[in-house]
Amino acid sequence: MNGHPPAAAAFAPNPAGTCPDETAARLAATAYDAIRHRYVEGRRQIAAAVLAADGRVFVGLHLEAMVGCYSLCAERSALAQAALYCDYPLVAMAAVRYPKPSEGGPARIVAPCGGCRELVLDHAPDIQVVVPRDGQGVLFPLTELLPDKYVGTKWTNHPANYAE
Repeated sequence: MNGHPPAAAAFAPNPAGTCPDETAARLAATAYDAIRHRYVEGRRQIAAAVLAADGRVFVGLHLEAMVGCYSLCAERSALAQAALYCDYPLVAMAAVRYPKPSEGGPARIVAPCGGCRELVLDHAPDIQVVVPRDGQGVLFPLTELLPDKYVGTKWTNHPANYAE
């Protein structure tokens, strides 16, 4: 992969088919479609989709940096898109990772990393995320994946910019 998207035939089946819930399947399919079209080995390997309460879906891509600490997670990218264009609470999110050619295997649903769990909960405290469980992609409250979230005193626990 030299900066050009790989041929569609190179991609494994859409992991949305593992989701028994319609919302989970929609978000996984959206994330899969994004990474299927924008994958670049070593640079873009994960896409995320986040659903707002008004039904809109916002998509973000993982952007790898030469200096790893400057890389941007797909979930953070999707969250930024939603914050820019949406005034409604965020209700669900899914991320899909496509493996490097050397890894083989199918595209798969991945849970958010710890940093994304903290950031997403700062902005969407009631959000559910699609996580892999027993071969399926299931919606799970993010608060259960991060039960002891850090709570500081910078602001109230109400997310900014969202309509009630």
